[in-house]
Amino acid sequence: MKRRYLLGALVFVTIAASLLTYLIQTGERGLARQTQPSRDIDVTRLDASEIKSLGWDPKGLDVVFNYAASLSTDAFMIVTDGQRVGTFGDLSKLYNVHSIRKSLLSAVIGQHLALPENHLRLDATLMELGIDDAPISLTNLQRKTTVRHLLQSVSGINHPAAASGSLREEIDKRLGHAENQPGTIWAYNNWDYNTLTTVFENVTGSEVAVAFEDRIAKPIGMQDFDRSAVSYLSDPQKSEHKAAMFKMSARDLARVGTLYLNHGVVDGQRVLVENWTSLMSEDFAETGYGGLRMGHGYLWWIPATETGLPEGTFWAWGLGNQALMVIPEWNTVVVHQSDTTEFLKRFIPLISGENMTGEAAIEQLIFSCLKRAARETEYCIEHRFTTKREFKQLMSLIVAARE
Repeated sequence: MKRRYLLGALVFVTIAASLLTYLIQTGERGLARQTQPSRDIDVTRLDASEIKSLGWDPKGLDVVFNYAASLSTDAFMIVTDGQRVGTFGDLSKLYNVHSIRKSLLSAVIGQHLALPENHLRLDATLMELGIDDAPISLTNLQRKTTVRHLLQSVSGINHPAAASGSLREEIDKRLGHAENQPGTIWAYNNWDYNTLTTVFENVTGSEVAVAFEDRIAKPIGMQDFDRSAVSYLSDPQKSEHKAAMFKMSARDLARVGTLYLNHGVVDGQRVLVENWTSLMSEDFAETGYGGLRMGHGYLWWIPATETGLPEGTFWAWGLGNQALMVIPEWNTVVVHQSDTTEFLKRFIPLISGENMTGEAAIEQLIFSCLKRAARETEYCIEHRFTTKREFKQLMSLIVAARE
């Protein structure tokens, strides 16, 4: 597989991480949005009787898809009982899934644990595995962190990491700069996820991309993924551990979600270790964010009951509100993707050229599409950033459409 260590890509992901932190913490400071013009989208849906038989209100789904048409959503799917209840967009196009990469990494771990020749122990410590870091070494206490701690985001290690951006401020606030006892403090920490990539590849002798393609993508029938859709980002001045980035289509993401609905089994073949699919909803840490991101476990997010989503729901999330929602009680998967390319073309110059903070830059771009003259432009209709508030509203409408 071709490995890419490009500065430009690193800047791109660093900025994306900055945006992610801002959106998690502030929710865009509650910025309101005037109604945007709806786009002409070609929705493919089952007929009303089939929709009802799958537990959905056809009129409620009309509201869902009409609202999605007012966003810059590029691919959207609702799949129930293995049937596509409703879709729009190019479901075969690969998009950068941003931080959904972490949930996909979790799936790779769960897949390897299902193998008879599994050599990866969740209780193995970094010291046992020979894992350290450079140019700043880990302490002996930090090296007592286990593989499970990395999966649970509770290493407590505040160490520079590739692709972290302004996550640093949030991590500093949660972890401080002293040593922490592993397993005691949760933080959304790219160091944990990047180190988990190193652990997996060192122990298994397989690259993440190869393992995902051979052991997940092929068994579950992915149509668009191959190992070239995974690239690495490295920042050796901060850490020797790299980030494995994924691109994936909506229909292939839906297959990943369906794998979890089926408890890790496809056509009688066990792909994920038994009980792996229940861990994230049973063994998670409360984040303090509430709402859709109330909890986080095994690199998946857990929504609060106040969202209306049933207990046992978990989901993967990335910049631009890329989402893979798994709802076992409804036997349903929801996929939402937005191409962030045009947004970042506008965002990056504000950061690098005008020295704006991430917060100021995103607010400027959000406000720019509230102006009457701009609301009819191609960017504001097709490419503008889908905000946290808008995605929350979309999910609320999906909940309301469930009979």
